[in-house]
Amino acid sequence: MSQLQDDVINVRPDEKLDEATLAAYLRGKLDGSDRPLTIRQFGGGAANLTYLLDYGTAQYVLRRPPLGPVAASAHDMGREYRVLSVLWQAFPYAPRAFLFCDDLAVIGAPFFVMERRQGIVVRRSLPDVFTGQLDAPRRMSEALVDALAAFHAVDYAALGLADLGKPDGFVARQIEGWYRRWGAAKTHDLPDMDRVYAWLRDNVPSSAAVSLVHNDYKLDNVMLAADDPGRVVAIFDWDMCTLGDSLSDVGALLTYWTEPGDPPYLQATAMMPLGGGFLSRDELVARYADKSGRPVGDIAFYHALGLFRLTVIVAQIYVRYARGQTQDARFAAMEPMIPLLARRAAEVAGL
Repeated sequence: MSQLQDDVINVRPDEKLDEATLAAYLRGKLDGSDRPLTIRQFGGGAANLTYLLDYGTAQYVLRRPPLGPVAASAHDMGREYRVLSVLWQAFPYAPRAFLFCDDLAVIGAPFFVMERRQGIVVRRSLPDVFTGQLDAPRRMSEALVDALAAFHAVDYAALGLADLGKPDGFVARQIEGWYRRWGAAKTHDLPDMDRVYAWLRDNVPSSAAVSLVHNDYKLDNVMLAADDPGRVVAIFDWDMCTLGDSLSDVGALLTYWTEPGDPPYLQATAMMPLGGGFLSRDELVARYADKSGRPVGDIAFYHALGLFRLTVIVAQIYVRYARGQTQDARFAAMEPMIPLLARRAAEVAGL
């Protein structure tokens, strides 16, 4: 969810909000909201919809779920608001949320409003502003890991978030949940998925450290300062934040990371530029261990879990195309990636 001015577009016709109703609801609830409201949209991202609320003297960001029916536990705006309404007090990279609304009469969906941060979100290519800085990839790698270590050190109980999730059995529930989703999404049996599932189930680490868990931590959910690739400005997409095993965030980060020599299917799933200069996966883990003080001897388990989860996500996307629920031909290319990702998960698990 980049919040660069260049990423702001006119609101897509099918994603428009009722400006008059929204402006009337917000009037008096936000600083500057007595002025005329202009609404534009952030064009990045593929799930939750994000809008710029511009009052001239003040700007805010509105987040709402995607259009259409969504699972009750997905795109949880109430959860994201609850986290961001307090997390900023202990973790400066969390944008502050100001209000939450679950009255569907306002825009047709629950939403919340948070502060706007300014910076750059790095996606599949290195932004022009960083291309002349040879150490930019390394510095943003280090900043990404350091911010994650700092996040996992937050005293969640002091913020009133001790009941945000159920850390006992967190990883076991993840394994079972993703295996159920695999059963619903697969178009072919894959022995690798069954083997990885059994291995994960039988090898859950016993010394898991409990912390807040972002649950979708990757480079394109982090905003960096335009004048400093080594300085984090904000972290976004908190709707799956919960209490759980901190290393699950590290495993997810490794899953979406790439390094020179990776096969094309891994490069295709990487949420980062494909050029060199970034820390390797091993270097990411070593830096996290140093900054967090947490043991990382079981990291292969969490990396395999991340790949297992990614295989299911790709299968879920592909099956919608296979069943004719979408005509987007890009999804057809995902079919051959499914067994490759499953094999990779098995390799990381040592199977």
